[in-house]
Amino acid sequence: MKRLENKVAIITGGAAGIGAATAIKFTEEGAKVVIWDLDEAKGNALAQKLNAVFMKVNTANYGEIEVAAKKSNDRFGRIDVLINNAGITRDSTLKKMTVEQWQQVIDVNLTGVFYCGKIISEYMLASGWGRIINASSVVGIYGNFGQSNYVATKAALIGMTKTWARELGRKGITVNAVAPGFIATEMVAAMPENVIDSMKAKVPIGRLGEPGEIANIYAFLASDEASYINGHTLSVDGGMTV
Repeated sequence: MKRLENKVAIITGGAAGIGAATAIKFTEEGAKVVIWDLDEAKGNALAQKLNAVFMKVNTANYGEIEVAAKKSNDRFGRIDVLINNAGITRDSTLKKMTVEQWQQVIDVNLTGVFYCGKIISEYMLASGWGRIINASSVVGIYGNFGQSNYVATKAALIGMTKTWARELGRKGITVNAVAPGFIATEMVAAMPENVIDSMKAKVPIGRLGEPGEIANIYAFLASDEASYINGHTLSVDGGMTV
């Protein structure tokens, strides 16, 4: 039997990068996948390829999440797994960062996760079982130059994960976070070669991570194999933070 056989999983930001790799991995593991993203072209193409469901959802919009969650639950009868993967960057130093840049990242990376967790946990509570996995980042643990907004959200997610783990654990729902290091997503691939080389140099194993390597961890934490892991933040960074 596959590890996620017949589990219903919502993956935010699931149309590309780590989110798309997660949708693929979860499908391989037998899950019924619902992809939430703003990119309709990529989302629909991936959903068709995987026989999954795509919904255009802005996770910074509470009303859109309410509607999409209800549609997902109505279609499959339950929601078992939430992967809070959606996120954006608007990098700038403290001196140059605008209020708009700050708020945009807070709205998606932190408030959006709160919205998704609040709404979808209700469906999990109704069934007495669930897995919520939040995408933090290595920079949320150690900070990063020029990313006050992004780092603030990723650090906050670690604290929020621990809080939800305490509140929901006794109800049959585990909540964990994953803190990826430098991952070879489409966004990273577009960077100058010298920047990518400098990133690799910071990793003891000498390379960037692959999106599928993060998806593997998501799948493990969503499975019964991780049933006694709750409130933990797992760094997946090739030893960068050793």
